[in-house]
Amino acid sequence: METYRNPVLASLPAHLRQFVVPQNYARYSAIDQAVWRYVMRQNYAYLKEVAYYPYIPGLRKAGLSIERIPNLQAMNDSLSQIGWGAVTVDGFIPPSAFMEFQAHRVLVIAADIRQLEHIEYTPAPDIIHESSGHAPIIGEPEYAAYLQYFGEIGSKAMFSAQDFQLYEAIRHLSILKERSDVTKEELNAAEAALVDVQQHMGEPSEMALLSRLHWWTVEYGLIGTVEDPKIYGAGLLSSIGESASCMQPAVPKLDYTINALDYSYDITTAQPQLFVTPDFKHLRTILDEFADTMAFRVGGKYGMNLAIDSGNTCTVVYSSGLQVSGTFQQIGREDVLTYIRTIGPTALAIEDQQLRGHSKAQHADGFGSPVGAVAGWDVALEDCVPQELSDRGWLVGQIVEIQFESGIVVRGQLLDQIFHESKLCLLSFTDCNVQDNNSGEIYFEPSWGRYDMAVGENIISVYFGSADKSAFESKISVSQHKTNIVPENEDRKLHIQLYATIRALREENKAIDLQQFLQEHEFLLSQNWLALVELLELAMDSSQTDAASRIEKKLGTLSAKDASLKKLIADGIRLAKDQETEILL
Repeated sequence: METYRNPVLASLPAHLRQFVVPQNYARYSAIDQAVWRYVMRQNYAYLKEVAYYPYIPGLRKAGLSIERIPNLQAMNDSLSQIGWGAVTVDGFIPPSAFMEFQAHRVLVIAADIRQLEHIEYTPAPDIIHESSGHAPIIGEPEYAAYLQYFGEIGSKAMFSAQDFQLYEAIRHLSILKERSDVTKEELNAAEAALVDVQQHMGEPSEMALLSRLHWWTVEYGLIGTVEDPKIYGAGLLSSIGESASCMQPAVPKLDYTINALDYSYDITTAQPQLFVTPDFKHLRTILDEFADTMAFRVGGKYGMNLAIDSGNTCTVVYSSGLQVSGTFQQIGREDVLTYIRTIGPTALAIEDQQLRGHSKAQHADGFGSPVGAVAGWDVALEDCVPQELSDRGWLVGQIVEIQFESGIVVRGQLLDQIFHESKLCLLSFTDCNVQDNNSGEIYFEPSWGRYDMAVGENIISVYFGSADKSAFESKISVSQHKTNIVPENEDRKLHIQLYATIRALREENKAIDLQQFLQEHEFLLSQNWLALVELLELAMDSSQTDAASRIEKKLGTLSAKDASLKKLIADGIRLAKDQETEILL
């Protein structure tokens, strides 16, 4: 993985590096560059009035320019100065991975750029949204701290199986919508699949609810007062259509509170309402209010139930500090937590570092252990020091029997004891029997081999994913839905060459008779409104009034033929004519 000489990227863990793809700057055609330039010029002209004040100077701080799509090296040279970095990925990545990148102070930027046909807005993540939307506000310390903190919270959020289905459905549809060769049948099938998943989501998971807070702040947030809000959300900052329409009185502006959790969102359409925060500190207050209800802070039976329902790798943390990572299943009583069990590969860790001898290979068939207090003891087992255990006759090689208040009894020959920072975390036995004397259920028999027993009266935290991800998740299953680059056909290549010629005229400041140019490229220009807008700018700059008049007439014809182009063309004409627009980037 390319680190762009940025220490933030150099420290990324291996399991996240697998999502990173090369930017491959040569992929961007002259049309792509024109799309970037148009959006950025429009954004600059409009957003300097309605965006939160750090946005405009933040563009420069993030290594962005109006003229061309950003190069990841330039972005990282700039972002590294404020302790952040940027990498390119293939479209949507799983929310948990996205949150982890954010926690590591890394912006994930979709390598692709929207098609000209989707210049106002695309449901697929693209380099316009991720770089010009997110990056400029990161220079604001309080906001950067909020982003990182959100990532830390989000990376612990519990998923449901339905969340994964929704992620795959959205990713697949967004990829199709940006494909130039997609068929109507493919789109209809993908949209139907997404609707089907959405209709069977059930109760929203922690991640689904947390995603709403992310959407109404990081993506579509406003700051200030309801009467006079400014834009800071990346989804609005990168949408030349919605950044204007959202400020209209017809779009309700609500005070940002925990009640934002009640508002779901649709990525394919303009938002029906927006939320306004008085400042970035308030965002963290609301996030903490929700986080206090999450399994990673609540733990216990509540957290275990979420882990079991997720059907995916989760981690439970005993009050001793021992972390157990695996896929959990229901066992024992439903009303109280007395025993945990995993199925399949499981690993044990302390402080997110896998314990030697307790990897997935050692616990390939699962792991089980009691939870609770030892009957008749006035001290928690985890708080016993080696001398106390010795005084009770708990010596390696001796037979030890532990009776828990729940009725579970562990009896076997002691093999090992693991302590960490004065806490007893793990006991290992051979010739061991584990049984619930109340129900008669047997949890472990001597013939099964070595028994490792986690120590801890309580489960203090439960969260999604593994504790030591680099050891446990050495290979992540990346989505099978890939962004496909459709080869350019001969007709498309002619259009690209037209845009490349116009860019060269502007950048090299060549004197040229634009009337003659219009005549020579009459057919292609009649199909390319953005090319005409760029030519109008050249005509205005070189005072070729006849050519400018002719170009504007052609744009009027295109606008009359296609209503969807009306605002785009009008905005392009306005900027081309505005000689007083100060471009600082």
